[in-house]
Amino acid sequence: MRDTASGPRVLLKRLRELMQEPLEPQERLDRIVRDIAANMVAEVCSLYVLRADSVLELYATEGLNPKAVHLAQLRLGEGLVGTIAASARPLNLSNAQEHPAFAYLPETGEEIYNSFLGVPVLRAGRTLGVLVVQNKTMRHYRDDEVEALETTAMVIAEMIATGDLARLTRPGLELDLRRPVSFTGLSFNEGVGLGHVVLHEPRIVVTNLFNEDSDEEIKRLDASLGSLRLSIDDMLERREVAFEGEHRQVLEAYRMFANDSGWVRRLEEAVRNGLTAEAAVEKVQSDMRARMLHMTDPYLRERMSDFDDLANRLLRQLMGRGPDDVAVSLPKDAIIVARSMGAAELLDYPRDKLRGLVLEDGAATSHVVIVARAMGIPVAGQMKGAVSMAENGDAIIVDGEEGAIHLRPQPDLEAAYAEKVRFRARRQEVYRELRKKPSMTKDGVQVDLLMNAGLAVDLPQLAEAGAAGIGLFRTELQFMVASTFPRAEAQERLYRDVLDAARGKPVTFRTIDIGGDKVLPYFKDTIQEENPALGWRAIRLTLDRPGLLRTQIRALLKACGGRELKLMLPMVTELGEIAQAREIIDREVRHLSRFAHHLPTSLKLGAMLEVPSLLFQLDELMKAVDFVSVGSNDLFQFVMAVDRGNTQLADRFDVLSTPFLRALKQIADAGVRNQTPVTLCGELAGKPISAMALIGLGYRSISMSPASIGPVKAMLTELPLAELEAFFDDNLMAPAQGLPMRALLQAFADDRSIPL
Repeated sequence: MRDTASGPRVLLKRLRELMQEPLEPQERLDRIVRDIAANMVAEVCSLYVLRADSVLELYATEGLNPKAVHLAQLRLGEGLVGTIAASARPLNLSNAQEHPAFAYLPETGEEIYNSFLGVPVLRAGRTLGVLVVQNKTMRHYRDDEVEALETTAMVIAEMIATGDLARLTRPGLELDLRRPVSFTGLSFNEGVGLGHVVLHEPRIVVTNLFNEDSDEEIKRLDASLGSLRLSIDDMLERREVAFEGEHRQVLEAYRMFANDSGWVRRLEEAVRNGLTAEAAVEKVQSDMRARMLHMTDPYLRERMSDFDDLANRLLRQLMGRGPDDVAVSLPKDAIIVARSMGAAELLDYPRDKLRGLVLEDGAATSHVVIVARAMGIPVAGQMKGAVSMAENGDAIIVDGEEGAIHLRPQPDLEAAYAEKVRFRARRQEVYRELRKKPSMTKDGVQVDLLMNAGLAVDLPQLAEAGAAGIGLFRTELQFMVASTFPRAEAQERLYRDVLDAARGKPVTFRTIDIGGDKVLPYFKDTIQEENPALGWRAIRLTLDRPGLLRTQIRALLKACGGRELKLMLPMVTELGEIAQAREIIDREVRHLSRFAHHLPTSLKLGAMLEVPSLLFQLDELMKAVDFVSVGSNDLFQFVMAVDRGNTQLADRFDVLSTPFLRALKQIADAGVRNQTPVTLCGELAGKPISAMALIGLGYRSISMSPASIGPVKAMLTELPLAELEAFFDDNLMAPAQGLPMRALLQAFADDRSIPL
């Protein structure tokens, strides 16, 4: 029986030798097409490379007119070669001239050839060119020949990606790999960042392509597949990690794909054709991604990321890398590009080198975005396809104002954005000047502008932003970035540092808010829930596990010795929860008193109003606590029945809708009625237009990210509050002409030249 794999193996061995020889790029390409033609007994072998202007240019040929090299060209979608590039699928024809897409290029002299095999040159599913073999006789090329040509195309793709062919490109032209490309999505945090791409889960570059022993490589592949399957089973079965809903569906998909016999067979075939196990994974995944990119079914297209993640996991298994590897050398102007990521993962990157964040998924209220906002970096989200199009080190611009990114931008665009950055810097200088001015409306009403924080890295921004204090200190971030529960001493040290940095300004600490989408992998009691956002989280969890709350309360009481302690409870649903928490606090106070610890001069207990049930017991709530803080992100989520992390709904409902503003007005009025201070912390506070609305509704204390304080204060100092209150009297219950409230507020500001 004939060994059909021997031909491809011989070809790959020859290619490996060619890649190691010190040859000029054109000579290397000429030798490659010559060897392919000889190995496959083809009379023609040609390579077309895709340029940035969507033209496929002939870069090398054996058998066609050599004078046609760098002159013969086809547009994307034109002719057989253009069809292959556009569809990212091979064409195997016994009589090419009968195919409806056939286009004759007279300069090549190819009219005498009948059989035709063309395959796309793919990298990460992206077409970079087309590789073709032809014969005069009418024949259908065998499957192993198709496989051999695809494998060879993979080698050429790496040559293109490394820039080897750039020297062959005519002046004024560029290869498609370097083509500028822009994406438009959503703005998750304002600002502009110019820098270089750092892929959060960097595409693993396979440098060892050709195997010495196929049987040994098959063993390595089988062992890594076994480890991969075990790790997925382990994640699905472990009780300490809350993989429910979408998380669990992804893992179930991983398990299905990892056990798919067709996928494994294609991997093994690639190895038997001479590739290493790593190169086989790269090739099969690139082929699969190219096919899925051109599918119209949205569900199948969404599965691409599952396949990519699974292939990356397998590559890491094969190459012995940990799942948390990040770029070895981070540029000083890093812009992280990710499909999605957790808040703790972002904090792994050194803040001084971050210039922006790009997410394919996510929502404005997801926790990684909240952390990025606290760090003061621009964020653009819903950038579908950005990860595939980006390479580590690519120049990139993130426009957090327009919700756009520009990969490999043209010099004039880069210059325009550099000027935009300079303009923003000048505007920031204006905001810095505003720090010295009172935080008052145009008609003299004081409004406290506080900042949100959660880590020591946030503290210097208190003075830089000119905040009146910290309206929300998220204590759970310390837990999220740690590998084990922070000890009481570590908690106490952080809380004391926060108070020291505040220099007498008020600080409101929120008790640990974990559960839901804030999973601590080391927390053994996490349960599986169908709807974690409505489940066992925040105060519900800590009252059931009082040891957590007692440890934190004790650390806070010690850290605040001789100073005021402002403490608030997250996700309160009924007043009984406040009474239970107060009992735990009183017990800790008595315990520390017995041992003569230095206690706070005063202790004020507040509740976060995030659950709609509290809207129907506002007066009772105001009497039960010393202050109330409105968590607008969750309150809006629950009032409007919209998952804050659902990308399909991220931009569907407006936070300035009349029903939600009416609810916020009720809360502010109840605070005045009961003489209970009310603050609002959340997305609403950080945008000038929504902050203006809050002030008009009666809020005199709002908390936001440090970067938002300058723009909000610029609005505040130009705001005639009496006129805005009259505006709400006229429009809150019945908006004029049925217009959306946002449009009415924008018109109000425009008429009075209020900067938004």
